[in-house]
Amino acid sequence: MKTIAFVNSKGGTGKSTLAAAIGVAAEASGEKVFMIDLDPQGSLSAWGERRKADTPAVDRIAPDRLPAAIAGLAAGGYTLAIIDTPGLDTPATAAAMRAADLSLIPARASTLDLEATRPTLAALARLNRAYAFVLNSCPAGRSGRIADASRALSLLGVLAPVMVQRMEHVDAVGLGLGVTELGGKAADETNALWIWIKQRISINEQTQAVA
Repeated sequence: MKTIAFVNSKGGTGKSTLAAAIGVAAEASGEKVFMIDLDPQGSLSAWGERRKADTPAVDRIAPDRLPAAIAGLAAGGYTLAIIDTPGLDTPATAAAMRAADLSLIPARASTLDLEATRPTLAALARLNRAYAFVLNSCPAGRSGRIADASRALSLLGVLAPVMVQRMEHVDAVGLGLGVTELGGKAADETNALWIWIKQRISINEQTQAVA
């Protein structure tokens, strides 16, 4: 079983929205997905309660139970666990980083957001865990700000495909849906991000095997 975590010590970067979107996209591609909400705010759990479909499963788990929960999910035949974390540097976030095969760091294309990734990067470096940045909620079309942010993040680590700010993301969360279930450009971008995530985890595994 593979595990991905959405982490950032700054709130408001879209972790829960991305987690829900990727969970549904992964499920549609054939993965058996379990989504874990470690955030006391419970945004991902609330999305799960609004969702009419039975899958992907969503539950809140205490951080100290995370290793045992992941082992149980693997034994139960799940192929992917997705972890949503608080917008703070907490034991829950550290537990998610340790458990994840890949931690994704959503950030908006602003100086404050880019600077706010530093504590998260430092924690991942201490734990020696794989990570990638996701420029999230970006304006549509070409933008010098996005280009500058992409260059800056590329110097700090791997950069995933850009996610554009589209109302379909807001609508999907409110309806308990994944944005891929609504169709359109947001669905295409989310599916592309999910494919990239799978490929990135595979690349990391190959690199570790060679090392």
